[in-house]
Amino acid sequence: MFPKSLTFVLFFGLVATGFPIDVRTEMARAEDFSKSAPRLILRNDLRPHWSSDGSHLCYRIDTAKDHHQFFKVHLETGRKSPAFDHRKLAEALSKAANEDANAKQLPLDPLDISADGSIRFRAFGKSWRYDPAGEAIARDDLPPPQSNLLAPEEVRRGTRRNGPPSALTIENATDSEIEMFWVNGSGGRKSYGKLPPGGTTTQQTYAGHIWLMTIAGGESLAAVETPDIPSTARISARVPAPPRSERDISPDGKWKAFLRDHNMYIAPTDGGDAIAVSSGGTSEDRFTGPLSWSPDSRKLAGFLVKQIEERKISIVQSSPPDQLQPALKEVGYAKPGDPIRQPMPRVFDIGNKQQLPIDNSLFSNPWSISDLAWSEDSSELIFLYNQRGHQLMRIIGIRADSGSARVIHEESSETFIDYSQKTYLRHLPATREILWASERDGHNHLYLIDADSGTIRNAITRGRWNVREVVEVDVENRQLLIKLMGMEKQDPYHLHFARVDLDGGNFTPLTESDGNHGIRFSPDKKFIIASWSRADHPPVAELRSAADGRLLCQLERADDSPLRETGWARAERFVTKGRDGKTDIHGVIVRPKDFDPEKSYPILEDIYAGPHDHFVPKNFSPWSGMRAMAELGFVVVKIDGMGTNWRSKAFHDVAWKNLSDSGFPDRIRWIRTAAETRPWMDLSRVGIFGGSAGGQSTLAALLHHGDFYKVGVADCGCHDNRMDKIWWNEAWMGWPVDESYERNSNVTHAAKLTGKLLLIVGELDTNVDPASTAQVVHALQQADKDFDFLPIMNAGHGAAETPYGKRRRAEFLVRHLIGSR
Repeated sequence: MFPKSLTFVLFFGLVATGFPIDVRTEMARAEDFSKSAPRLILRNDLRPHWSSDGSHLCYRIDTAKDHHQFFKVHLETGRKSPAFDHRKLAEALSKAANEDANAKQLPLDPLDISADGSIRFRAFGKSWRYDPAGEAIARDDLPPPQSNLLAPEEVRRGTRRNGPPSALTIENATDSEIEMFWVNGSGGRKSYGKLPPGGTTTQQTYAGHIWLMTIAGGESLAAVETPDIPSTARISARVPAPPRSERDISPDGKWKAFLRDHNMYIAPTDGGDAIAVSSGGTSEDRFTGPLSWSPDSRKLAGFLVKQIEERKISIVQSSPPDQLQPALKEVGYAKPGDPIRQPMPRVFDIGNKQQLPIDNSLFSNPWSISDLAWSEDSSELIFLYNQRGHQLMRIIGIRADSGSARVIHEESSETFIDYSQKTYLRHLPATREILWASERDGHNHLYLIDADSGTIRNAITRGRWNVREVVEVDVENRQLLIKLMGMEKQDPYHLHFARVDLDGGNFTPLTESDGNHGIRFSPDKKFIIASWSRADHPPVAELRSAADGRLLCQLERADDSPLRETGWARAERFVTKGRDGKTDIHGVIVRPKDFDPEKSYPILEDIYAGPHDHFVPKNFSPWSGMRAMAELGFVVVKIDGMGTNWRSKAFHDVAWKNLSDSGFPDRIRWIRTAAETRPWMDLSRVGIFGGSAGGQSTLAALLHHGDFYKVGVADCGCHDNRMDKIWWNEAWMGWPVDESYERNSNVTHAAKLTGKLLLIVGELDTNVDPASTAQVVHALQQADKDFDFLPIMNAGHGAAETPYGKRRRAEFLVRHLIGSR
């Protein structure tokens, strides 16, 4: 038994700090587990090898830590079997190569199985041929698969695809040391070390990930987008930048178009004086590209753009790394209601060296004009007009002989047109048709438009589901490959693939399993590997026919039992009705690893309610930020309420001029309903956290629903949509700026704050103006409200995701949701 004095000290320490746990220690423990968790999922790393003769699919699959096996599937019959006797091949290879070949770690890459059963592969830097029947092995000439090297200029945007696991071998064939960088989705670099001349290393990575190689500390040499199969990138010299587009050259090759002194000129490609085809261009109203020649080389299209004075925001860097005094940074940053450039198309008659007169009345107030295309007979210039305010879009045609304009097709909405996520326009000039996406029937579907009359020839897709993406257009066979969401009797957010004819016939699903899908084609496009998973189901890989989706063979089912043996549990999917009592609202529940159903846990909502997408995870994942928070002793939930994207148009429209709603009537009902059958969810202790739009929603939760949400951490919130970037806010709040902007502002409602609030902001945030958070701070101070404010120096957008920000956020939530118990 403790002495009374010691008991007092321990009790006083708990009250003083508010921490029933050592947050730093628990976060470090969770971080360590996050690194080992992916390795506790087996039979998940499937690496395909397609036979060059089209007879087999061979693949490698992980079977235990650092162990793998090879299997083959006969593509005609779908029969799966071991690719060979691993022990016998290992013995033969060890003897032939004079290396130690482990049967459970055979280094075969690539691998090609022929119809007669013979196997060609590379191992230990050499090529081999193996006859399983005779157990004979001999040297061969199979070359290593080479990665396609890109110029450094081609990868500025960074990684855009997160495909299946792969491997990239990098060979330094230069005479200098090189440094290897992984490039993230924002173009940021992370060094993976240096490689001496003649050195070779293999990076375990993912298909689609971008790698950049530089001379150590200097010039960029080459980049690679990792292929789906392991490959080799041999770096020998700088890869030259791709040649400039030749669109400035007329199709007949006689003229080159260019801009000079704010006007448009042409010059003979074989030499001669430049000729001005425009006049009157000034620094305030200048001609610009992109340029587009008509197929007959008689007309040239460009743009006239008015110059505007762009708004700039001032950001003070308090602690620059290279100087003592603060530094002032000015950043171009347009906000809702600001003037925009509004490009206007112009057409030039090359024969007469003059500009055609054009009536702009049908496209007088553009947010953007895009997708320029000429008709095949050069009679008409066609483009897409998106009117500012995003409630009207038109496909416009301009006659090349007169400059007269017509509306080919028009879409309008009383709320918003989701131009940034759902616009799809594809010209089919040979048949005078246009492929077009529209939500005219309440869901996002594809339509075939007659480019002459502007009438809809037919709906290509239809139903209570959405087309997410047009993956491929087969013009010759008049068929589309599409990615869709909302397959019947499944989670409406699951991704599937299908083929459909342009006339709307022969709709053929290529995937059908109950999960979120991705596909990989065989080289001859006859087969697909369809991989699917759910938040509560490990990945499954299937071999299917690319023609009709027929299941040929289930290749693998990932095994997460080693992970579950640690106490880790799969996320739980939960669905209940929303505010209207009839619409399904989907979300997930994540519990801590040491979960005890006899205990009571505070509920923590991880919120992001941006109308541009949906955010509840649909793929299986061993670790996430939600799990990191759960390990501190929370039950963490994530929900897609009304106003988020990719359900019906009506579901999405809830966000219109209503961002402060954030789906809370649906979220609160969802959490309450889940807790009815889960007594371990403590409705008296509900917290919320989020960043950016999620930061805006977090504070809105405490302002408008303080009877339910008791604690919140809002990071880098766009708390007043008038203060945030122009495109995102005008897309959902409209233009011109009206009273709805003030009505939705957290600044306006600051005096309503109840509960415990921590505001976080990075002083160098160029995504959301840091002044947006500062103005909330001011309003809260004016209202005499208690709250915590944490600016993080030298941090940008998402400051709460820095190590310091994560700890402070976690401590705040633990103190007020767990420590208060």
